[in-house]
Amino acid sequence: MRWDNLFDDLEGQLEQELSAEEIDLQAEEERLRLGRLSVRDRITAMHESGGIREPIRVVLANGMTVAVVPKTVGRDWISGDLVDESARESQCILPVAAVTSLVLSRDQIAHSLDASGAQEPTTGLSGRLGLGFVLRDLCRRRRAIDVQLASGTLHGTIDRVGRDHLDLALHDAGIPRRENAVTQYRLVPFDQIQLVRV
Repeated sequence: MRWDNLFDDLEGQLEQELSAEEIDLQAEEERLRLGRLSVRDRITAMHESGGIREPIRVVLANGMTVAVVPKTVGRDWISGDLVDESARESQCILPVAAVTSLVLSRDQIAHSLDASGAQEPTTGLSGRLGLGFVLRDLCRRRRAIDVQLASGTLHGTIDRVGRDHLDLALHDAGIPRRENAVTQYRLVPFDQIQLVRV
């Protein structure tokens, strides 16, 4: 009888230690998973889970805060609807490198942490395309854009896109890009771009 109690007690202690070890292992795996998440992974998780029903506020490197509803997440950029104070929407392209912080709601935080597929290679085409590709598309379409830099906003049309920069022909808003309408040309490195409003 005493031996049965002893074995039952030992068995209970062993099960308790095994379950505690299992809990510790799961906690460590979760810490490692969270440690591998990037800002892009978290935005992608919110986008894919449908967690972005309301705009996220993005604080840019120049101190400006914008409200964006992401639509597409690329390798190093985000495109989406830009919502300003007047509730007027326009489209934008946002380099991930220009983001200094994201102001998220509690629900958005929870959705952003559910990045279960974040460590897997990106299978979608847009996830493999870099900022240069998107800017080349705007160049090809001859779209007039606003480029937000730390020093201010430039309005114009992209003439060409290099590996790490673009050539922007500056002209007045509402006027198509014509040689006689161009006031100056700017070569803008990608790492200086805070936001591109389309």
